[in-house]
Amino acid sequence: MIRLEGVGKSYRAGEAEVRALQGVELTVDEGDFVAIMGPSGSGKSTMMNILGCLDLPSEGRYLLDGIDVSGMSDDELADIRNRKVGLVFQSYNLLPRTTALANVELPLVYGNQRARRTRALRALEEVGLADRAHHLPNQLSGGQQQRVAIARALVTRPTMILADEPTGNLDTEASCEIAEMLGRLCEAGRTVVLITHEEEIAAYARRVVRLRDGRIVSDTRSGAPDDIAADVTREIPAYGVRAEADA
Repeated sequence: MIRLEGVGKSYRAGEAEVRALQGVELTVDEGDFVAIMGPSGSGKSTMMNILGCLDLPSEGRYLLDGIDVSGMSDDELADIRNRKVGLVFQSYNLLPRTTALANVELPLVYGNQRARRTRALRALEEVGLADRAHHLPNQLSGGQQQRVAIARALVTRPTMILADEPTGNLDTEASCEIAEMLGRLCEAGRTVVLITHEEEIAAYARRVVRLRDGRIVSDTRSGAPDDIAADVTREIPAYGVRAEADA
């Protein structure tokens, strides 16, 4: 469902060129749960922006659900992002004077879609917050606010849920609840890509991809899902390191 082919991303910093990503090759199948990790400056934020159709690669191709988005205009990117990507951020990004239900409805309002109230309620039910539909964000805990943000990401029925450090502002208990919820969404057939620096949260994923200096240095399949018969070791040419990968 997700395919990066030789993806690179460069930025100008004065007269210098910064290579944020270099020759990245990555495939994510439908229904997988992948955590992307790396230290500061590793390129994981740049990869998140590209995967979320918030930015374009400088080189290579990005195919999302079979569609090459690499050369799209800003308007085309916005359209495919609204239809195929559900974004969840660390800071929740909820409107403070708007109920949980109205916050979840927002993507449908912008898309001029029908039955948005029913769909928003169903999304809140999916994250266990139907009984908080008419509460304002300041009447909810941090974990509940993040669940509202996840419901808002789900309401458009996207191909992928992309969560950028979704537990960064939460305590340990709430963080585990959010990670478990993302796991349940994956078990229900959603494709989930999680950007995180927390090993404990990445452990909930089925697969962990690690970045360093703009390159993938390891790609490890957990072996937890029932459909994984065995893990094999493969070599990633860019760094010559060995990593666990799906058979």
